[in-house]
Amino acid sequence: MKFNTIQIKDKKLILLDQTVLPEKVVYNSYSDYRDVIPAIQRLEVRGAPAIGISAAYALCLAVEVEVKTTVEGLKKIMQDVAGIIKNARPTAVNLAWAVDRVLEKTDMYTGDSLDEYRQIFWDEADAIFTEDKAMCDSMGKYGAELLKDGMTVLTHCNAGALATGGIGTALAVFYKAKEMGKSIKVFADETRPLLQGARLTTWELMQEDIDVTLITDNMAGYSMALGKIDAVITGADRITKNGDVANKIGTYSVAVLAKEHGIPFYVAAPESTYDKILESGNDIIVEERAPEEVTEGFGNRTAPDGVKVFSPAFDITPHELVTAYITDTGVRPGGRQA
Repeated sequence: MKFNTIQIKDKKLILLDQTVLPEKVVYNSYSDYRDVIPAIQRLEVRGAPAIGISAAYALCLAVEVEVKTTVEGLKKIMQDVAGIIKNARPTAVNLAWAVDRVLEKTDMYTGDSLDEYRQIFWDEADAIFTEDKAMCDSMGKYGAELLKDGMTVLTHCNAGALATGGIGTALAVFYKAKEMGKSIKVFADETRPLLQGARLTTWELMQEDIDVTLITDNMAGYSMALGKIDAVITGADRITKNGDVANKIGTYSVAVLAKEHGIPFYVAAPESTYDKILESGNDIIVEERAPEEVTEGFGNRTAPDGVKVFSPAFDITPHELVTAYITDTGVRPGGRQA
């Protein structure tokens, strides 16, 4: 890739600021976990896998704070810090998964060296980062096998290298298809209200010379009716035990349209996005965003003062609308029969 979403240098977390793309390419450096939390909340870093990786490194930054205590005392402190980090954004499962994984590993330490204990945090966060890169490659390869040369695929929001530690989930499919010599065209929904599709997906695909066409969200159905779309691939922020999918608001609408037009609807997500506890989408807590993101997006007021706003960041796509799930271990059938 021609850019790095997440970097680690000298025990500092460096994030590509996605709030200013595509106009500016800015990297922000963090050495305090308390600054990483608002960076996650304001979507400087976003996408379930990338949030998880950033959260793991936020723990690393936190454990480096000099404290006069024992290893056992620091373990208790880190439990409290973990709870704060996990509450940064509630819907994407990877955030809590990554934090819990690091704590499970570090809690196994029985020695009395603070330096050794701290190093385990960094080692585990590095492992999560490295594994995510490998999972992205695997998803890309499995997904690319589903696409035929010359197909045009619609995607919603951004599920690429900007959202992961590697080459992406949904967008990884396009990158691997290109490596295979397949000519694939992409239609990208703009993704209201924060325009992740317009600002991020088109920018990212253009960096990698992928043929991409931008459409507004309400053009998806008509584009399908005109025969311009052969398949849909999106990412996911959480997949429940029954296969229901939480993803960026607007995904559900696209899935309904895809079924109506007989177009396959694929969800690309790593194993870490699967929730092993929640039974269905009805159990997912859907984050609601500030009304200003709708009424005055990017600083320009587009609605009257005082208007009521409903602004969920995600929606739930029932498993019955999913043709198949593209994972890092293979392609799994969804609940949609046709």
